[in-house]
Amino acid sequence: MDIVIDLSAINNFLSLPPDQMLLSFWLNFGWIVVGIVFLYGVRDVYLYWLQIHWSADHQSVLLAIDIPKGNEQSPKAVENMFTYLAGAHGSISFFEKWFMGQYQKSFSYEIVSLEGYTQFLIRTPLEFRNLVETSVYSQYPDAEISEVDDYTKMVPQHYPDEEYDLFGAEFVLAENWVYPIKMYQEFEHQMGPSETQFKDPMASLIDLCGTLRQGEQLWYQIVLTPTGFDWAKESEKEINKILGKKAKTGKDLSSWIVEAMGQASEQVYSIWGDIEENKKEDKPKSMLELTPGEKKQIEAIYLKSTKLAYETKIRFVYIAKKEVKDNYKVFSGFVGFMKQFIALGLNNLKPDMKVTATKTVYFFRESRLLEKKRKIFNAYINRSNWRGRKSGIMNIEELATIWHFPLEANVKSAMVQKAPGRKADAPSSLPLAEELTTASDDFLKSDIFRNNTPQNNDAGDNNTAKDDLDKTDKAAPPDNLPFA
Repeated sequence: MDIVIDLSAINNFLSLPPDQMLLSFWLNFGWIVVGIVFLYGVRDVYLYWLQIHWSADHQSVLLAIDIPKGNEQSPKAVENMFTYLAGAHGSISFFEKWFMGQYQKSFSYEIVSLEGYTQFLIRTPLEFRNLVETSVYSQYPDAEISEVDDYTKMVPQHYPDEEYDLFGAEFVLAENWVYPIKMYQEFEHQMGPSETQFKDPMASLIDLCGTLRQGEQLWYQIVLTPTGFDWAKESEKEINKILGKKAKTGKDLSSWIVEAMGQASEQVYSIWGDIEENKKEDKPKSMLELTPGEKKQIEAIYLKSTKLAYETKIRFVYIAKKEVKDNYKVFSGFVGFMKQFIALGLNNLKPDMKVTATKTVYFFRESRLLEKKRKIFNAYINRSNWRGRKSGIMNIEELATIWHFPLEANVKSAMVQKAPGRKADAPSSLPLAEELTTASDDFLKSDIFRNNTPQNNDAGDNNTAKDDLDKTDKAAPPDNLPFA
């Protein structure tokens, strides 16, 4: 029995004009695409619903960090803080994610200026409070940490508002996140006294915060989500791309089919000629063939991948009363602060003007602008690690560069809250007042005192001698010594 395959339908389809061919394909197979998109949407909504229910009973606290006076710690101390914070990372199983709604909790490191008063803050899940406090105290033993109310609740929560207005944006990496930004070590030089050889990039931000007037607030937020080490594989891929090496692919079904089709095509074309003679294989570059820029990129990518990293989202929000609002001064100043971290040929941070920034052009400007303001404000106050643009990856060295306590020798600002000097307790070996009084009375009754004091039967002389003893140079207990 002969098998006859009717190819007339395919021939008719291929003979159609391009526009009719596309329409016919969409009418016959478009429902598959719509169905796949719909299923993905249902899956994401279901997961979001599970996560909301799981996090309903979880609490977070906002901690104010008062930096020590005369701080001389470099950003390396904050880098160590972020290293310790990585202890919050935990693996989540398939069952925990898709049946219980568990997810990796995040932290928010913030710098705010409320009418010129500048404060460093950390928002942490309640169960990780001790972890955060230990990370700070281990590097800054004299710092003071206190729980405070959320400052975001002190402004209008809905916009438009009759009295206040806001401007905000997320800051994103301009290039692939495998490339690092300018690190804090590059702000050091060998000129001048040792305490001023580090030109702190935080100085410009602190100075900007100090210029805010009554009715103005600047909010700067970095949301950190602990992650594993899978991200480092992307660094290896980018290095191989620069070197011209072919990426290693797994032998799954799709790759096997593509490889088989390629081999079959080579066999077919080999009938018409020897394609091996004309085939050119791209050989990987050696280190000697790399340009100076490519060598710098490979080294920077590798060094970034050797340190711990976090999924990172950076937000800026400026809220002010309408009569004092000055977007150009505050936003331009903050952009200038971020431009300090440009590493030419590598990466930099830039405002996301296309999606999250509260700026619109062309059609329906007012309604779209209002919606953008609501989104950036709600994302900030909720410390969301998923709203807005996709999070990038920054390692602990980059994070310590863009968020650290300013050095006292470089940053002068009277409005930055600082902890007073460390309060030392009195030594336990110091005698109490009662012990000193008892020792004095025993000395007056001793033979040493009587043998070296002129004898006088007059009781008044004895009293005089005792008064003279009280006036000697023997030190009295310190005023601040606690008495029993």
